[in-house]
Order: sequence, then structure tokens, then C-alpha cells
Amino acid sequence: MLRLPFVTLWIASVGILRVRARSIEAGVRGNGGGQKAMKRAIVLFAALYGTWLLLSGHYTAMLMTYGALSCAAVVAIVAHLGILDEEAVPIHLAPRHLFYLPWLAKEIVLSNLSVAKVILTPSLPIAPRILQVRASQQSEVAQVIYANSITLTPGTVTLDVRDGQFLVHALTTDSAEGLLSGEMDRRVAALEGGDVANPGEAA
Repeated sequence: MLRLPFVTLWIASVGILRVRARSIEAGVRGNGGGQKAMKRAIVLFAALYGTWLLLSGHYTAMLMTYGALSCAAVVAIVAHLGILDEEAVPIHLAPRHLFYLPWLAKEIVLSNLSVAKVILTPSLPIAPRILQVRASQQSEVAQVIYANSITLTPGTVTLDVRDGQFLVHALTTDSAEGLLSGEMDRRVAALEGGDVANPGEAA
């Protein structure tokens, strides 16, 4: 007896998904159309649905259908608003992230150990500084990645981003020198195939 309502719900859900698909298709046309826009819609849906599955922890057919409907609705709204672009879904940066993320993880671990050593040292050898760092990335997406990478690395925090200039607080001399070396800037610029100029200076 309980299967009939579920079958009805499933049929209705399939119908809603078809409507969402038409809405997404119409939104893709509004974002310039083409295979790239459709690919961004598919990638966004897959990312949202994958995240939903990981956070949900429940894998019954009904809940998974609700999750698919919710994700499809989000993609449809994004497409309808005309923001289904390279900034919202930067799939062009994805392949290079395979090389950048392991390096960033290593830097986060090393910075954690460095900051922990400073904290555990009785003399507390800190040397707080404010640095002005120029970002060599061309796109706003890459600059955001760079700013977030600085903040994710213990010992440095991005305070302000304006016109390609970052205001960064560094806790120690080592963290300041590491940032001014421009290594992180070069690696983030490589995500979009850019080059690096002068990395920065102390404010």
C-alpha cells in the first residue's frame, strides 16, 4: 500500500525534472548557449549533487530524488539569472588544480607547524607586519583563489582586495618572506596560464 504514493511521487518528480531541464536549457541559451554553457550547467549540477550526497548521508530513492530536484532548481535559477559563466563555474581551471591543491595542502601543513612552533616558544618570536602584495592574476576568480590561499595558510591573512592589490597581515618574518617570494602568486597565475610581475612589498 505504501508503494503507490511513492510511485506517484516518483512520476511527479520525473516530470518536475523535465521542466527543470527545459528551464536550464532556456537559461543556457541566455548565457550564450553552446556546448560550453551546457557543460557548465552539468558540472554545476554534478558538484551540487555530489556535495548534497556527501552531507546528507541518506541514500534512499525518495531523498536522493529530493536532492536531485533541489540541485536542478538551483542550476535553473543560476541559468535564468544569466550568471552561469566562467566565474560561477570555472571549469577551465579544474585540470590545473590537480597540481595546485597538493602544493597548497603541503604549504598549509608546513605553516601550521611553523605557527605552532612560534606559539610554543616561551619568547613568542612574532614580528607582525602589514604587506601590500600585487596579484598578477588576470581574472577575478584567480585573484579570489590567491586571496583565499593566503588566508588558508596559517600566519598570513588577506585583509583587503582592491584593484589587484592585496593588503595582507603576516604574523612572522618567515611568513612575510614566504609571501613576498611570489611562489604562491606564480602557482595561482599558472592556473590561468598567466605570468608574474613583482610580487609585493611591505607597507
